[in-house]
Amino acid sequence: MDSNLLKVFIEVTNQKSVSLAAKELGFAQSNVTSRIKQLEKVLGFALFYRVAKGVQLTKEGEKLYPYALEVINKVEQLVLNMKNINYQELLRIGSTQSNAIVRLLPFIKKMNNDFENMKLEVYTNTTPHVVNELLNYKIDIAFVSGNPNHKDIEVIKVFDENVYFVDKKDGNSSNTILAYKDSCAYYTFFRNYLKNNGNNDFKTIVFENYETILGCVEVGMGRSIIPQSIIYKFGYEDRLKLELLDKNLFDLSTYLVCRKDNKPMISEQLKEINL
Repeated sequence: MDSNLLKVFIEVTNQKSVSLAAKELGFAQSNVTSRIKQLEKVLGFALFYRVAKGVQLTKEGEKLYPYALEVINKVEQLVLNMKNINYQELLRIGSTQSNAIVRLLPFIKKMNNDFENMKLEVYTNTTPHVVNELLNYKIDIAFVSGNPNHKDIEVIKVFDENVYFVDKKDGNSSNTILAYKDSCAYYTFFRNYLKNNGNNDFKTIVFENYETILGCVEVGMGRSIIPQSIIYKFGYEDRLKLELLDKNLFDLSTYLVCRKDNKPMISEQLKEINL
């Protein structure tokens, strides 16, 4: 069976639409339809129902989906391992946005200096999304906030991180959490912290960058949790009320991690890196 047929099947499943899958894959819609029909012929089952807003999986399609993901992941990993058989030809890096601000550029610069023939790819998102990409073999290493504590993940290095509750200088701010996406580790901790302390009336405002969050905290729009490195990078150390987060409450240090079964060839060098 051609693994490319499974790739098309996975994309149609994820998009719930043949036309959207075609756009994502860069194929003509007729090409995607043809490949799905080809896969259905090979398997002997219909994989999708055509519905008003697109498609949905049949019972057989639902059974196929996890196997298709596993096959494609293994094929892609095999191709990557063969490319890296003599040296680390490609390193795919995942990072949270907070780490992208202060660590990713120095890390990329060091990789380019130390391994000039190695190509780099970068993916940024919140910790849960980055960890998911790592577990699905889409990236090789990841800078995340807090230890994922997953049986398939190995910690390469820990970067100690002081994290602060930040508030308006006089503390007279709105009962609002200011966050970078509502799936980030800092927001998740702060939300649970407030609820555990009887504060269930807070609001949440989500922003696209930490500099904006700091500015909004300064004018009293709300409070946030932000690493010291970002506070200092944007010059807010003397402009806000800062309260150091007790690490016994929750560990939000930065962890450089990889899959146990997909260690980069340069993992020993990564253990010694300082950022």
